[in-house]
Amino acid sequence: MLLEGKNAVIYGGGGSIGGAVAKAFAREGARVYLAGRTKATLDAVADEIRAAGGQAETAEVDALDEASVDAHADAIPGIDISFNVIGLNDVQGTPLAEMALADFMAPIETAVRSQFLTARAAARQMIPRGGGMILWFGGEGDPIRDYSIGGLQIAFHAVEAMRRQLATELGRHGIRTVTLRTGGVPESIPEGFDGRDRITEMLERATLLGRTATLEDVGNVAAFVACDQARTMTAATVNVSAGALLD
Repeated sequence: MLLEGKNAVIYGGGGSIGGAVAKAFAREGARVYLAGRTKATLDAVADEIRAAGGQAETAEVDALDEASVDAHADAIPGIDISFNVIGLNDVQGTPLAEMALADFMAPIETAVRSQFLTARAAARQMIPRGGGMILWFGGEGDPIRDYSIGGLQIAFHAVEAMRRQLATELGRHGIRTVTLRTGGVPESIPEGFDGRDRITEMLERATLLGRTATLEDVGNVAAFVACDQARTMTAATVNVSAGALLD
């Protein structure tokens, strides 16, 4: 198994992407620590993992609260992998010229604050142990022409700048930082979300393979990137977009 003996914390582990990655990590032998605000969704993912023979623990953690993040991280016996994919409170469908300042800033403030806190908590554990993996999600991308996504893509760009900075500072300690870029995962869009069908069609049309990444695809790639076989991968992005994003 790729991640046998590893401890992996997933912030937003009750969500679609966080849950998919958590299941892949557990399948590959990691003990996963699911963190988030809603215990019920975390427990549902943990139950699936345990039913499949994996190891999972859950905890209510506010990834925007410094004390909450630090206390939870300190209680884990050695973080090997950290992945933050909490919801970013973004408002979509409204052009920037018509958007309220608070709605524009929400995803930027949420992403930058939470990613800094969780990455810092992981790094503080990983530095004395001589290594680890901090995994990111989103990455830089071109503006979307046919749909307004508010401050979301701007938030991803800000987080990528942080990830690069951490890569340069943490590499000497054996800590890797890699971003997964998907170009969009339609399965992660909630049923009933206004514009879901339009977004799905747009994302599929943009790919070279005629299909977008699935949640399972994201989990599988995340598990490989986090394992020791990928130990030379850092300060990098991994393209899981089915050709929607050209490197």
